[in-house]
Amino acid sequence: MFQSIAMEPSMGVLSHLRVVEIGSSAATSYCARLFADFGADVQKVEPPQGDPLRRGPPLTASGQSAWFAFLNFNKSSIIVDANAPQASTRLTALIEDCDILIDGRDVDAADCPFFDLAAVRRIRPGLICLQGSWFGRKGPYAGFAATDSTVRALAGLIKLVGPVDGPPMHAPDFQTGILAGLWGFIAAASSAVAQRQGGGGGGWSLSIFESSLALSEYLMSEAFAYGDVMRRIGTNRFWPGSPVGIYETRRGWLGVTVVTPAQWQAFCDMLGLSELRDESALVLGKDRLKHLERIERVFTPRLKSRTAQEWFAEGRKRRIPIVPVPEISDLLQDTEKKRRGAIVPVLLGEEEGLTVGSVQQLTLTPPRRGGKVPALGERQSIQNTRRDLVGTGSASPGRIDATRQPLQGIQVIDFSMGWAGPLCTRTLADLGADVIKIEAIQYPDWFRGVDRERAYIDAQMYEKKVCFCIMNRNKRGITLDLTRPQGLALAKRLLAKADIVVDNYSVDVLPNFGLGYDVLQTLNPRLVMMSMSAFGANSLYRDCRAYGSTLEQGSGLPSVIGNAGDPPVMSHIAFGDAVGGLNGCAAVLVALIHARNTGQGQFIDIAQIECMMPFAAPWITAHSTGSTPLRRYGNRHPQFVPHGCFRCAGEDNWIMVAATNEEMWWRLALAIGRPDWAADPSLKSEEARRGIEDVLERGIEAWTLTRDPDQAMSELQAAGVAAGVARLPIDLLEDRHLESRAFLQEVERAFIGRHPQPSLPIREGPKSYPIRAAAPTLGQHNIEILSGFLGLSDAEMAQLVREEIIGTAVLPEGKLATTKKKVSSD
Repeated sequence: MFQSIAMEPSMGVLSHLRVVEIGSSAATSYCARLFADFGADVQKVEPPQGDPLRRGPPLTASGQSAWFAFLNFNKSSIIVDANAPQASTRLTALIEDCDILIDGRDVDAADCPFFDLAAVRRIRPGLICLQGSWFGRKGPYAGFAATDSTVRALAGLIKLVGPVDGPPMHAPDFQTGILAGLWGFIAAASSAVAQRQGGGGGGWSLSIFESSLALSEYLMSEAFAYGDVMRRIGTNRFWPGSPVGIYETRRGWLGVTVVTPAQWQAFCDMLGLSELRDESALVLGKDRLKHLERIERVFTPRLKSRTAQEWFAEGRKRRIPIVPVPEISDLLQDTEKKRRGAIVPVLLGEEEGLTVGSVQQLTLTPPRRGGKVPALGERQSIQNTRRDLVGTGSASPGRIDATRQPLQGIQVIDFSMGWAGPLCTRTLADLGADVIKIEAIQYPDWFRGVDRERAYIDAQMYEKKVCFCIMNRNKRGITLDLTRPQGLALAKRLLAKADIVVDNYSVDVLPNFGLGYDVLQTLNPRLVMMSMSAFGANSLYRDCRAYGSTLEQGSGLPSVIGNAGDPPVMSHIAFGDAVGGLNGCAAVLVALIHARNTGQGQFIDIAQIECMMPFAAPWITAHSTGSTPLRRYGNRHPQFVPHGCFRCAGEDNWIMVAATNEEMWWRLALAIGRPDWAADPSLKSEEARRGIEDVLERGIEAWTLTRDPDQAMSELQAAGVAAGVARLPIDLLEDRHLESRAFLQEVERAFIGRHPQPSLPIREGPKSYPIRAAAPTLGQHNIEILSGFLGLSDAEMAQLVREEIIGTAVLPEGKLATTKKKVSSD
């Protein structure tokens, strides 16, 4: 039964595409797997000894790499021996016969033969090519040795995590590959969309480092707005609010994210803590953070009176964002995740297991559910239709417009708010789509701020949030009150002309307005509609409130982070928002390719909590096969020895250092003045070094303590050792590598003035696409869109303003209550 599920060929939505993957990189490998999920014929080129990732931990019960399995099921493996005659000719022929080349050689060439890419592209101008690297090919970091952890340290994703006194706590080594893989897929898929519109191929470069900044950019914007205010304040504690963390219950751990005053009051009511509920100094999250130790002493004993599941049920009733923190074994027993395809069967030779499936849940053209990991040199049966479709091969050179962004001509209606949905639609806008953001003067985007007091509104503080501006650039903005018939009718007229609609509300919000997919598909059969709820439209927990931190807490990832015996550890506040946004963008592009091919739109049901599960996928796969019990390594590593976060000179200065192989260990030993270690033959193997890891770490820190972190990084990198300074988000605003690559673009906007905006980490040329427009002020494009595009008269526009169906200023709390009464009486 298992093999029939795992190996059944799929006629997926991307079955017309042939993809060749070369080099060894988790990022490019995951990018290619996303194509395989939807039926593309992915041919993975490996040397005779196999991709080095085949040997990476954690291992299954039979000793196979669970990480490699997750990255590569449903692909074929093709052996090309660089030392064999005609190796380059054979590789060139493979590439000339493909539609997409995914190239990880700049991370690890993996003995890939040389070939002339420029010559191939002259023959195949329609070839889509993605080339991944750690830092890009130019800039101060371009030649750096790197690992997942050293890159995340430089990206500001480690220093704020862990105990106050240090060391900062890093998450296991699987984050950058997944994030960069998503960005790579977005790049290549957008070029595939462009080809459906008469465009040519795309030549993309992908920076893994810059890809990781999708998680940092929110805190970077906050640092720009508020200055150097962020510090590491303890495990599972984060600026600027609280309580946001993981707490012990009578059985199991509970993830808590209490943000708004109403949530704090409900949390206190649930725990029977009226004295905390009514304390005026604890109304706002930033104030609760100041008193966190005191209030934790009061509420943590109460949490131990019930189980995590019992508190979860209570929280659902009260709409509090709390969630049980699962162990890996809990995920493997979760019937809903198996039903939804978040957990799928995988076959590794004769070994059966489970892994994380595609989280891009397209309902009309779903992804493959499970698959087989190719043995070295094994071709898998693929039903490929590429020869039966026009436009999938080489584009005519005359049809290629190098200045045209790949998504020009695509129209998107954006009902989303906050981070996840707006990041998805911002990425579409950055790639050329026309995105119309719809807010209401009664309920604007919550990234504008949730304060409805008169003073806040009168000062137009809702126009001064840098985080809103970063998430909503390159969009046009209008206001419509969807609770009123006139507002709803106008929204439907826009949707009838659109290609895509996105929302990240709770699952029933748009259907309750009369904008469910059942209605919209009759208005516009080619419309792609994506819902980005926390748990999914058909989940038992579809009504649960969640933030990005809730998604991380419920994903399984915290259970593998930290030291043995310690509580589960969150690695990033609101991590799940950005991850959900990127997965949503990837899903929309797949559905758009299908819509361009067939004229059929469809509904996409993204469960943002499932988007976080790939980060725990290797442990899920290993555990499912009966592998050895899960081990938590803290800042150490199951493969690289030594590996850790070491203190440098100065206050709270740290550097991540890793020796990834024997040669790098030798270089590290010499660089820190320990030639005796370099010469000791007993320390050549990783396992031998693991036996004296404490001694090695003390020796490394004795050296780093005498150096500024940047000096230590420069000396180690000069010796060819992977090292990265643990940065704060504010440090990234002046990072010399990002500055050399013009990654931060200066944008002028009303109410804020000039402020930095991050570029895309994917580029079609030497520079990122320029930011075309600042984020819209509230209702900025009402006239342009409602009058110019939909043709409303001046009188009709004036009537909409009088009735407060549209506007350019947020209604204060008192006026909002009056409006509600008026609407209910109507």
